[in-house]
Amino acid sequence: MVLNYIWIGFFLISFVVVIVRLFLEGDLSIVSFMMEEALRMAEFSVMNIALPLAGIMIFWMGMMKIAENSGLVNVLAKMMWPFFKYIFPDVPKGHPAAGSMMMNFSANFLGLDNAATPLGIKAMKELQSMNPTPETASNSQIMFLVLNTSGLTLIPTSIIALRTANHSANPTDIFIPILLATTIATLVALTTVSIYQRINLLRAGFVIPVIGLLTIVASIVGLILYFATCNQSGLTPEQLSSCASEKMGTYSGFAGAFIILLILTSFVAYGAWKKINVYDSFIEGARDGFATVVQIIPYLVAMLVGIAVFRASGSMNLITDAIHFLVSLITVKTEFVDALPTAMMRPLSGGGSRALMIETWNTYGIDSLRGHMTSVIQGSTETTFYTIAVYYGAVGIRNVRHTIQCGLIADGSGIIAAIVISYLFF
Repeated sequence: MVLNYIWIGFFLISFVVVIVRLFLEGDLSIVSFMMEEALRMAEFSVMNIALPLAGIMIFWMGMMKIAENSGLVNVLAKMMWPFFKYIFPDVPKGHPAAGSMMMNFSANFLGLDNAATPLGIKAMKELQSMNPTPETASNSQIMFLVLNTSGLTLIPTSIIALRTANHSANPTDIFIPILLATTIATLVALTTVSIYQRINLLRAGFVIPVIGLLTIVASIVGLILYFATCNQSGLTPEQLSSCASEKMGTYSGFAGAFIILLILTSFVAYGAWKKINVYDSFIEGARDGFATVVQIIPYLVAMLVGIAVFRASGSMNLITDAIHFLVSLITVKTEFVDALPTAMMRPLSGGGSRALMIETWNTYGIDSLRGHMTSVIQGSTETTFYTIAVYYGAVGIRNVRHTIQCGLIADGSGIIAAIVISYLFF
């Protein structure tokens, strides 16, 4: 029901805003632009998102079927049971869903976006097999999706690549801030969903310390990589920073590619060791992947068109302008307001928030406070509504219960953390 009201709100609010703008501005092209954006996004949803996703889905679902038929997923599920049994109490011990979720979390943690989505959909399907009400999200599905939207990431590969392509003097200096902000978002996500679902995290007393420990270890590793990759003597601080940034970007790309290759090789090798027909297993899973993409398309088009209409009408600009005015009344530190368009678009559209981030870079400079802040915001959370549309659409869920509330609370905490941390670091 919440998703239904939000989607209706996109259109009704946009219509009212357009009528007011027509009355005040008299510019008839507003309506044409709004409709062009709606139709463009409908085409974009299919041609630029669904079709590229189809190839990735077919490939990864095929590989996951190899892991499933060989029993590797069950092995992974047993490994994760000590952790998952507290926050996913409805998932039985050894269920394949635990293995699929672990693969998805690992892909997100390492910034492997292309692998994370199909692995997440696979996990959602496994959870759906235990769902007593197929059109309503289960507690386990909500916990899984909200943890996904909190976006816990160790290597923000895409942000580093974008900053490098846009000639940042130090593309990787957002590494530690993003890690800290996304960890806060994940902890808030875990806590919020646990409150809704009455999960006693005190029983799982190791959960939060483990996440905190991972963050500290990752931060230390990041600092070592950052300062120790260049050991030439006589380098100035600027030269050292430039050298470290270049090598860290190279190592990040290598680590991501190597991990994917290792995972795929392990799937095939384990399947061969278990004497299953690896090729037939891949084809079986690939067929499921194609069918899943076809099922997702209507949900994807509906959500992205609603967001496009809301943005094209000028509704988003009105909200950010109002916030800018209110903030300017109470503080002189208004730099973060210029990063709010990116922050507000982030839960709605990854492509939209990326475009707004780059626009901020071009306006204020990629290495300015605002440039750093938008970079950290972009890397600290995920696209909540896109994830809901894709993951729930793949299994036909219409009643999302408290998913959106929890997801937006996690997003908000990640964005606030990103802003505060950016002021501290930059």
